[in-house]
Amino acid sequence: MEFLSPATWEEALAAKSERPDAVPIMGGTDVMVEINFDRRRPPALIDLTRVPGLREWRADGDGVRLGAGVPYTGIVDALGGAAPALAAAARSVASPQIRNRGSVGGNLGGASPAGDAHPPLLATDAVVELASVGGVRRVPAREFYLGPRRTARRDDELIAAVLLPAPAGPQRFAKVGTRNAMVIAVVSFALALDARSRTVGTGIGSAGPTPLRAPGAEEFAAAEFDWEGGAPLPESAVHRFGELVAAAARPIDDVRGSAGYRRHALAVLARRALARAAADYREGGARCA
Repeated sequence: MEFLSPATWEEALAAKSERPDAVPIMGGTDVMVEINFDRRRPPALIDLTRVPGLREWRADGDGVRLGAGVPYTGIVDALGGAAPALAAAARSVASPQIRNRGSVGGNLGGASPAGDAHPPLLATDAVVELASVGGVRRVPAREFYLGPRRTARRDDELIAAVLLPAPAGPQRFAKVGTRNAMVIAVVSFALALDARSRTVGTGIGSAGPTPLRAPGAEEFAAAEFDWEGGAPLPESAVHRFGELVAAAARPIDDVRGSAGYRRHALAVLARRALARAAADYREGGARCA
């Protein structure tokens, strides 16, 4: 196995261009597990830890440009207000040691449907910035996931950053696991209310071959929600929202949970998220728990 260690972003892009079969690595929380268990044996690794800028974030217009290598700990510490759903998801990732190493870029690169970062990126309509020696392009998160562990990233591209829109209303994230910590989600869900466009965003994790949205639930909630004052939604509307979210999922039975349980849990998470986000809206907040 060849090991490449570029010192600049330009060198990293050149290495990926010359070796499109090389696997980028930074935190190593997914890649090294697969290698150690002999589930994967890439011909080459591109170590990005020396590349400046990947571990930085900055304001980008009204939103945030999050470097692909910013660890989850950094997101929790610095972006609770600028990206509340993503910060809540980052807080739920594994152990402190993993949160110090893992990143959103790594989640996107691996594209596991159970990745905790995916639902908030979908719900908030984030954008993935991809780069190659040929230039930079930006792909909406809602168009990034193509199939099981397949994404819109081309073989010669690296994930440079994620562009996070400024919150325009409350955001929520929650997941269900077999225990409270150090666990892969059985199912997860993110919700974002946008008071400016009067739209609702959703993101579903670990309940399909890719991270998913629930467009029908989004349209229903946007039509039912009281955007003027945030009055409590009727219980029937909250229940229907949960049904529509569960219907959008495409779960399977596996060792972590059955398809039926996943749908049930997802409906519960969606109902709670909508009710709590509505309460946040009435109070004028944009933060999530």
